[in-house]
Amino acid sequence: MKFSALIALPLILTIGACSKQPEVISEAQAKQPAAAVSAEAPIVVELYQSQGCSSCPPANAAVNAVANRPGIIALSFAVTYWDRLGWKDVFADKSYTQRQYDYAHALGNPNVYTPQIVINGKTALTGIRRNELATALGAAKPIAGGPAVEIMPDAIRIGAGKGSANIWLVSYDPRVQNVAIRSGENGGRTLPHRNIVRSLVKLGEWSGTSIRIKRPMADQKGFKNVILVQRKGAGPIIAAKTF
Repeated sequence: MKFSALIALPLILTIGACSKQPEVISEAQAKQPAAAVSAEAPIVVELYQSQGCSSCPPANAAVNAVANRPGIIALSFAVTYWDRLGWKDVFADKSYTQRQYDYAHALGNPNVYTPQIVINGKTALTGIRRNELATALGAAKPIAGGPAVEIMPDAIRIGAGKGSANIWLVSYDPRVQNVAIRSGENGGRTLPHRNIVRSLVKLGEWSGTSIRIKRPMADQKGFKNVILVQRKGAGPIIAAKTF
């Protein structure tokens, strides 16, 4: 096994690969109390991982463990750059990889890596060391200060506020998906996934004035959706609403 996947940003050489860490977080430890959050002021937890990365299962398990916590919006994005290690991630998409690259630029990181957890678009961590995710969630402040998001039968309304932002629609499957990995670094293992992102669509831009956007049709029965209002350039998430 190789060490935590480090992939260079575009036009920079790949400088590392996926590997094992000596200390990992368990699901029970991940369930430690966090800050008080609610559906109106949630915390968004984004996991960037790959089924082809041997370091990812502990972080994946940690995020799985908090997925049902009230006020936590947990999203698992499968990236594509480890497909070359012998197993093509069945949920991976290039748009998710690009989103992680955008975070690398925004957060001042020279590389992308897996696993990576991004909280509220502000804080990044690997999530595989003992108590790392629990500590980060305990320190995280719920999203506040952004525009109100209203989900209507045929439209989505973004209220008035300050500044500008992109409006993202993320569709994800909340069910547990047990995937048998037949080759690569995790070959022979069956890995459970939750809240796997199945589509990422930019609905438009918000400039501080109240706007209405036509509500897209559901991708697939059983999927859930979240609207993310996020400062441009993969900046902080200032509003989030599930439906």
